[in-house]
Amino acid sequence: MTARLSFEHELQLLRGNLNEMGSLIEDAIDKTLLAFETQNEEIANEIIQGDRTINDIEKTIESRCLSLILKQQPVARDLRIVTAALKVVTDMERIGDHAADIAELIIREKREPIFNLVKYIPEMGKAAKEMVHDAVMAFTTLNMEEARLIELRDDIVDDLFDKVKGEVASLLRATNEHVDQCVDILMIAKYLERIGDHAVNICEWTEFNETGSVNNIRIL
Repeated sequence: MTARLSFEHELQLLRGNLNEMGSLIEDAIDKTLLAFETQNEEIANEIIQGDRTINDIEKTIESRCLSLILKQQPVARDLRIVTAALKVVTDMERIGDHAADIAELIIREKREPIFNLVKYIPEMGKAAKEMVHDAVMAFTTLNMEEARLIELRDDIVDDLFDKVKGEVASLLRATNEHVDQCVDILMIAKYLERIGDHAVNICEWTEFNETGSVNNIRIL
């Protein structure tokens, strides 16, 4: 196998690992929303346990990237692809962490179901998950135009975050009975908002693959 074919083969394996990790974090978000709506502690524990698998595949991807750099000594565009993958996998790992953070909140609180207090969390989670799915696909297929469109969708998640804050503010004005639950809801919404931000980061590294720049700053 020629050096170029070997490099392309390794890149294909890398894309496969990234897609696998993407599926895992999407599943974690789905389970998070289900655990939130049902206050199901068993599902919440599954999310926390699953975060270890996400961390393991992160290490596999990092090892593959470093191996490509050391053995293949890529230059120019090839180096950008590997460098971007190292950055993207960090964002993906943080998405898994945020899902686990939400799961821990669900386990910690043994009060009445908090999802009854707000209506925008499920919609916010769905929008964030779709951003993550599409962002990973855009990265693995090097689709810069799609990445730019996905970035614009972060406004939807941000708007929903503002609506959750509005709902919580209304609850607190009406009664102080649910103060602790309201704090938890805001934390959950913030984690979902951060998931959307990480999806945007993935899209920015997709653009880097093509341009060598991030936020109009030339890097490579």
